[in-house]
Amino acid sequence: MKRSEINQIIEYTINALRREKFPLPPFAYYGIEEWKNLSDDEAEIVENMLGWDITDFGSGDFRKIGLTIFTFRNGNFHMKEKYPKPYAEKMLYVLDGQVLPFHYHWNKREDIINRGGGKLEIVLHNSTTEDFEDINGMIMHRKGTFAGTPVKVSVDGKTVVVEDGGSVILEPGQSISLSPGQYHQWKGVPGTGDIILFEVSTTNDDTVDNRFYDAGERIPGIEEDVPAQYLIFADYPKFTKIQRR
Repeated sequence: MKRSEINQIIEYTINALRREKFPLPPFAYYGIEEWKNLSDDEAEIVENMLGWDITDFGSGDFRKIGLTIFTFRNGNFHMKEKYPKPYAEKMLYVLDGQVLPFHYHWNKREDIINRGGGKLEIVLHNSTTEDFEDINGMIMHRKGTFAGTPVKVSVDGKTVVVEDGGSVILEPGQSISLSPGQYHQWKGVPGTGDIILFEVSTTNDDTVDNRFYDAGERIPGIEEDVPAQYLIFADYPKFTKIQRR
């Protein structure tokens, strides 16, 4: 992805959230100098991958296949004594008609909440036992497998069984609980508007806990065509003196 595109995406999202009166913490607006001068007492931001996260999943077409994320809080798989939080919270901004490709998580259990805007369609499959147990990070982007069995989820506290490849529509205010090993793809229902989603989950590490069905890279390579106005979490090692362990 180009840095100019990432700058524009974050600026668009900030303005959209302001219009909807969804505030963000101060570090959401940090510029490069503030990141370069980040103090040790803000190490949690870097070490727990808080902040912006933009991806087009290797599609080259963010508007069609992509996601804008802001992580407010998170634990840490690797430093549990320092960061004992067993939970994470994110804002997920979905453009009208935008798709998140099929994937699941080996460890993360998550609730996806439509906080406002358009409708979200989530398509569901179970993974196979072989797929679920295959956790070698080197093959995470090879094509996965669907089990072909009904999928059981919780929608607003109600148990719902969806046929293999079936979908659930989340209206504003509705939520769904997803378990590890459940493939899910979502799409903003075209014509209903952008969506402000929130994710409440167990501790999350997007560098090791995503199993995609057939999508490309989760963390984008960046072409530095213009200076960065904001940073995504993958930028932190380059711009901050605090290094993630």
